[in-house]
Amino acid sequence: SEAKPPKEETPKGISPVKAKKTPSPADAERRKLRPGSGGEKPPEEPPFTYQLKAVPLKFVKEMKDIVLTEAESVGSSAIFEVLISPSTAITSWMKDGSNIRESPKHKFIADGKDRKLHIIDVQLSDAGEYTCVLRLGNKEKTSTAKLIVEGIP
Repeated sequence: SEAKPPKEETPKGISPVKAKKTPSPADAERRKLRPGSGGEKPPEEPPFTYQLKAVPLKFVKEMKDIVLTEAESVGSSAIFEVLISPSTAITSWMKDGSNIRESPKHKFIADGKDRKLHIIDVQLSDAGEYTCVLRLGNKEKTSTAKLIVEGIP
């Protein structure tokens, strides 16, 4: 703490306490820039405080690529799986950017936060990029993975 000359407007000896408490501009700057203060993001809260406020929309577990060889895959099934939060979010599935409808070929399984896309009787034509779209209110998140069917060399 370096000694500062008394300020002009404060006559010597009058309320020195007030003078001491008034931060100099340099101090104010320093206080503003203190690491860990302010910032956009509040510290991570423990999970149990979540139900008190809006739950962030997210994939707890993202989709993973599935690689099958043609020989073993044809006629078998592939399952893409994600874990989402919150369980009230709506999921829809896409392949190569187009919506997939539920059919004997594609089954959608929703079990709480667990969402699966079950591709039945995989053919070479099922290879491509699959996306799970997560929606809640006006928010949207996506998770993408590939189904790779490798031809027999």
